[in-house]
Amino acid sequence: MLPARIAALLEPFLGPPDDRRLTTNDIQQISTYIDLLLRWNARINLTAIRDPEQIVPRHFGESLFMARHLFPYDGGSEPALETEPAPEGRSILAQPFSAGKQPPHEPSPVGTAHSEASTIAQAVPRVATDTNAADRSQLATRGSKLLRVVDLGSGAGFPALPIKIWAPQIHLTMIESNHKKAAFLREAARALTLTDIDVIAERAESVAARIGEAPTKNPFQPAEVVTFRAVERFTQVLPIATKFLAPNARMAVLITKTQLAELQTQTSMTWTTIHVPKSHNGLLAIGYIKWHK
Repeated sequence: MLPARIAALLEPFLGPPDDRRLTTNDIQQISTYIDLLLRWNARINLTAIRDPEQIVPRHFGESLFMARHLFPYDGGSEPALETEPAPEGRSILAQPFSAGKQPPHEPSPVGTAHSEASTIAQAVPRVATDTNAADRSQLATRGSKLLRVVDLGSGAGFPALPIKIWAPQIHLTMIESNHKKAAFLREAARALTLTDIDVIAERAESVAARIGEAPTKNPFQPAEVVTFRAVERFTQVLPIATKFLAPNARMAVLITKTQLAELQTQTSMTWTTIHVPKSHNGLLAIGYIKWHK
């Protein structure tokens, strides 16, 4: 798939032009990822979506939308990972979504009336150069510890691997119980030359049970960020996911409006929701553990 077309399809998910920091190397990694995904998908069922024109916005776009809210760039300076939750009634990222109200929509930077050629022409200049990729990596790691991100039920690698492409400074752990899918994740990390990645081929429940165990029992360390996409067993996965959270950590979940009520049953967390661009009922939900005075 042509890099210009990938950039054009990702345009609505990346925010205002001054905020986006995708590099030409990032786009090339996404192109490599798509090719690898299509080849493996012919042998094992990684995704029901097989058209690259749909794969880019549905998988990469939504994942990068999550990434830029978790790891925003501030005028080219070091990306901030907010670790303090918002006070009650105040949202850090957006106004909380409440029943009976529409979630906030982010304006698309590309006008729908523009032609495809015009859209591509606008998208390409907003992809940074490879020189900026090195600058971004230095800014991302300067003066900050290695942040741990855990993705549950990683499947074909979404949202985990696009987040890693966007924020190379993180240490990423992908937990996927299906061994064939876990093998794909390892191959994808190798093909994309991504480092600081672990793939654990176990059930999330088993890994969660090791958190806090003695060093001799191979404990698992909690993370500053926990992510996953909503699945059929959403109500069962959600309480397990909270066990992976370190103090002052955040959870980011891609859900639908119909799953919002289930999300709010987790009363130990304060949630903020943001409408996903190009989606009828998709939401990005980011939760903070409630804090007390």
